[in-house]
Amino acid sequence: MGYFAIKLPIILSGSGFEMEGSYAATQKVLEEEFNQDPRPLILLFEMNKKISKSEFEAFIRKTINHVLENHEGKAEPPQYKNHFAYVSISLENDIDIDSFKSQLPKHDDFKVLLTGSTVIEDEMSKGSQTDLKNAEMIGLPIALIVLLIAFGGLVAAAIPIVIGVIAVLSTMGIVYFLGHYLNLSIFVLNVVPMIGLALSIDFALLYINRFREELIKHDVKTAISYTMKTAGRSIAFSGLCVALGLSGMLLIEVDIFQSVAIGGIAVVIVSILSALTFLPAILSVIGHNINKAMILKGNRNEQAKWKSFASFVMKRPIFMTLASLILLTFALLPIKDMELEIPDATALPSDSETRIAYETFEKNFVPSDESNVVIVLKSKEELLNKKSLLKVQDFISRLEEQAIVHHVDSIFSATGVNSEQLLLMMQDPIRKAQLQPVLDSLTTANKTLLYVTIDAPPESDQAKDWVREIEREEMPLSFTVGGYSKFNQEIFDEIFEKVPLGLLLIIGSTYLILLIAFRSVLIPLKAILMNMFSLGAAFGIVVWIFQEGHLGNAPSAIGLMIPVIAFAVVFGLSMDYEVFLISRIQEEYLRTNDNNLATLTGLTITSKIITAAAAIMIVVTRAFAFTEIVPVKQIGIAVALSILIDATIVRMILVPSLMKLLGDWNWWMPFRSKNIRKPGN
Repeated sequence: MGYFAIKLPIILSGSGFEMEGSYAATQKVLEEEFNQDPRPLILLFEMNKKISKSEFEAFIRKTINHVLENHEGKAEPPQYKNHFAYVSISLENDIDIDSFKSQLPKHDDFKVLLTGSTVIEDEMSKGSQTDLKNAEMIGLPIALIVLLIAFGGLVAAAIPIVIGVIAVLSTMGIVYFLGHYLNLSIFVLNVVPMIGLALSIDFALLYINRFREELIKHDVKTAISYTMKTAGRSIAFSGLCVALGLSGMLLIEVDIFQSVAIGGIAVVIVSILSALTFLPAILSVIGHNINKAMILKGNRNEQAKWKSFASFVMKRPIFMTLASLILLTFALLPIKDMELEIPDATALPSDSETRIAYETFEKNFVPSDESNVVIVLKSKEELLNKKSLLKVQDFISRLEEQAIVHHVDSIFSATGVNSEQLLLMMQDPIRKAQLQPVLDSLTTANKTLLYVTIDAPPESDQAKDWVREIEREEMPLSFTVGGYSKFNQEIFDEIFEKVPLGLLLIIGSTYLILLIAFRSVLIPLKAILMNMFSLGAAFGIVVWIFQEGHLGNAPSAIGLMIPVIAFAVVFGLSMDYEVFLISRIQEEYLRTNDNNLATLTGLTITSKIITAAAAIMIVVTRAFAFTEIVPVKQIGIAVALSILIDATIVRMILVPSLMKLLGDWNWWMPFRSKNIRKPGN
């Protein structure tokens, strides 16, 4: 699988914001029936103000001729504004973007830059691969240091790293084969390693820790058996919670969410299998040598410090609970102002030539207060007859009556005649020949194009409302709607319609799994509510950092997919050590039948190792915050912050406080005997 993992980037394409709908249907018609390239390359030209316009035009012609001599395709006429110009170029075959850029002519008085959606996605793909390498270079060495501090020995510290790398490589190999049948986003390159490394290293960390505990009392085979019954069981349940958290995204029929869900679930399954098969096999072979190469001595007072802190918190449960909730609420306040947008060129680094070119193009050639909407009208009969043309004219009239519509470009505006005059001209061979270029560009046998300009920015609610409502109106012809406003509207609607159902699935199934695992009504509910608080606080801080532009970041909207993906990822990951903590408390409660003692003992025993587990998750996910691709940076910080908050405020303060306040009610389950099972019964 590692061999095929190397090939994975080759088959990943697109930003992931693709879905079935009116926009996709319109794009398909434009491409297949009207021979329009939906994703042209954009050559942006800039001249020195001292140069004449004729020299500028000559340079542009020379550049276009040079491109078309080396590549099959066509170029649209140049568009000029001030000392800028741009040309849209459609090429017949795929090209290597870097090679294409290197072939563009260089001149002291002129500048030519390449941009467009294809170029942006290519740079994002290559940036994601670079980010992955950088994140691994940052995350893995620091994770090894954390493991070394936790275990004290090189042998025990090295095994989780090996398990993590193998799990990620295996998963990426599996995803390579899935990618031949599914349209997977380049975002998979970042999400699979982020989840896989964090989860599989944590699984190995917690399993090895319990194995070393059991090895003190038993032989290797018995120690493996006891470890599997305790830590192994917890790994299975926590892994299932992570997978369920990711599964909610499968309901959102947008490629990026499907991609992340499929890649994430795959790496969770591989991590569980690796932890429950490969890891026990390694430990069976290594045996007592797991404690070899010890270079750090354990601190005997460490558990006493954790016990002292937990006792301090449990003596003031009401105050600690209220203080924690107030702090978390304060952190989540910025969420109310959160602005979401679909990532575009602004996802690239601020010094990227592709981004600079695209922003310059938009500033000079794309009106900021207008949207261009393309409508494909379809007639049941031949389009160029009286009945069909009258329906087209009626359709246009209804559009023009709407206040938001600025103007409509159509076959009539292009020819300057109405339907009756057009039919008369069609009967004259000479006039028909003159009209033919217009007819070829705007009509087929039974379809015609309308280009509608509306007075609202494409990202605005007004534009999204209009393209949504126009489809619901009774019109004389069937039609599909395209354009960037439609693209925005369909993506936003799909997400906001499916997210509540996804949340219900994630929360409901997680509650059920934890109910079965802990045989308690309140503990799963408490875990879910605390998870929601820590997630909300983390998102509030992310909004403060990125949207409000703090800590050296330029102000930028939050990527539309970030809250959904981060929720799905974090909801599962933070449940990971929550399950381990509560499992150990439950184990002590079954042994002592004393809730307060069980909570104190469980926290004391697990604090060091769970802190290390959380630290590894933070290190691995935080490493992605050093990337150049803005959405990856946002999700890395969101996940790291959520786990940090969960590992500190929630686990160290809220968990012991609430466990103390609820007492034996923590373990209440209807229709269950009050007698507590002792181990072995």
